Amino acid sequence: MEFFTLVLLAIGLCFDTFAVSVTTGLILSSITFFNAAKIALTFAFFQGAMPVVGWVVGSRVRTFAADYDHWLAFILLLIIGIKMIAESFKKEEKKQLNPLQPRVMAGLGLATSIDALVVGISLAFFETRILTAGFIIGAVTFIASMLGILFGKKTGERFGRKMEIFGGIILILIGIKILCEHLFGIKLL
Repeated sequence: MEFFTLVLLAIGLCFDTFAVSVTTGLILSSITFFNAAKIALTFAFFQGAMPVVGWVVGSRVRTFAADYDHWLAFILLLIIGIKMIAESFKKEEKKQLNPLQPRVMAGLGLATSIDALVVGISLAFFETRILTAGFIIGAVTFIASMLGILFGKKTGERFGRKMEIFGGIILILIGIKILCEHLFGIKLL
């Protein structure tokens, strides 16, 4: 998979994390840079590691699915994209939690990276350097998380939902790109 496509994929995957980071910035309006970096590194770790785990699983079934791998990747990305868009319309429960507690950080990191696990499965069907992909996804997630925390501190909740919708749309478009390239031989981006 090409570098630009991996960056787009990483951007699409990190919108859940961005939205959670915005909420974290709202909850901890006086958060320090060090604490924000701890949260962002936790999110980046999970978001970067889960595609690798998914890739390992997907590699085991790749030979059985070679004839329809592009359909599988398209369907997985479509489902994840639609799920992200649908979840953006759900009302979030206002809970008093401390995102700086290690258990909460790990839980949020895991919860926001489940989609990355599924994407990792689909990456196994293509020639993808999975460690590079995991690093790119983790790096983009770190940046997005840091920006989200800052954004939450500064602007409030107004854009969280829109970011999740945008992320879902990006994942759907990547799925369409993969499908078009395999079905029609059209090289997009």
